[in-house]
Amino acid sequence: MGVSRVSTAENSRTGGEEGERQGLLDRVRATPAGRLTLRIVIGVIGTALVVGGLIMVPFPGPGWLVVFTGLAVLATEFAWASRVLEFAKHWVRRATDWLKRQNWFVRIVAGALTLACAAAIVWVSVRLTLGIDLIQKARELLS
Repeated sequence: MGVSRVSTAENSRTGGEEGERQGLLDRVRATPAGRLTLRIVIGVIGTALVVGGLIMVPFPGPGWLVVFTGLAVLATEFAWASRVLEFAKHWVRRATDWLKRQNWFVRIVAGALTLACAAAIVWVSVRLTLGIDLIQKARELLS
């Protein structure tokens, strides 16, 4: 039946499910073919999450969260992804801390610029993919 269950004593010693999962990963990594297969699977899943997240960034939703999740998945097997993730977290933290220290006017301007950038990306995306000019359609509806 595949993977054997770890005993209750072993579960409590290693952290239950987490210890069981780590044991499975250790067994997979124990062979060269297992290591390569795991790296390929992690690479494909992580890359899909990063690319999907980047596509979602300009739209409402969790785009950046998905990008960071993809980097975290990649970081489990690739050192470069771990460095990129730490770099990104550092700069997001710095930008957030800087914005928190600013007065309300700067915060409103930053929000308006973010909204304008998101709107421009959505407009360009719709224009290039569907051939619809949202600004022209809005003008037609208003007149």
